[in-house]
Amino acid sequence: MSAIDLHARPSADFEAKLTATRRVLQEAQVAHGAAFVTQAHSLGAEDMVVGHLIDALGLDIPAFVLETGRLHPETLALLERLRAEARRPIEVMHPREEAVVHFVAREGLDAMYRSIDLRKACCDIRKMEPLARALEGKQAWITGLRREQSGARADVPLVDRSNAERLKYNPLAEWTWGDVWHYIREHQVPYNPLHDEFFPSIGCAPCTRAISLGEDFRAGRWWWEDEAAKECGLHVAQEDDPVAVSALPISRLSPIAERSPS
Repeated sequence: MSAIDLHARPSADFEAKLTATRRVLQEAQVAHGAAFVTQAHSLGAEDMVVGHLIDALGLDIPAFVLETGRLHPETLALLERLRAEARRPIEVMHPREEAVVHFVAREGLDAMYRSIDLRKACCDIRKMEPLARALEGKQAWITGLRREQSGARADVPLVDRSNAERLKYNPLAEWTWGDVWHYIREHQVPYNPLHDEFFPSIGCAPCTRAISLGEDFRAGRWWWEDEAAKECGLHVAQEDDPVAVSALPISRLSPIAERSPS
């Protein structure tokens, strides 16, 4: 059974949510202009929907993808399709090669399994530092965060103004998983085939597994860790600004003892 067959069940107020989502996306471009707002595109189902809406509305909002070097083959194939079919620029952000080489040489390719600190250090190098570069000079960014995804995201607003330097637009904040798949079915939006294999949340290959019936939405992410630790830092409220990571030289990104929780 496909993810569409399994999940495509819109909520009763889906049309109202869709109208609100379109309004948020249009307001993002009007408020900031295409040069100062960007979509953080994870290639997950939510971001495929957001990207489709941006294209359908004729908005000129570009997007970026964090290609960590450890993505699933299915994710990489979807990235190539997205770049070929999108009507807007899709920038691919890679981690700095020197930082990756030094980290792997010192800690090993799969160091993330050994401790939370090592996993977060890997996330810093492969995701947080490229994110900082992608957001440099931007006034706002757009995500696919939904309140339903986890307890840590239960209060996600449509427009997050908690960071004085950069707004975060979350146009799907109110959507259910059923809403997401209803939209994908109705508009024939392409999606990662791993979703059909019970991967609701898809990250790097070594850090993502399928989930079982009844497990939490994000149970397949960093499944060997405590539930409270299951964020990489991209969407953690206590972080002042992800761009701050870019100010750190490579030598400061590596030593585990010097990293603060992310």
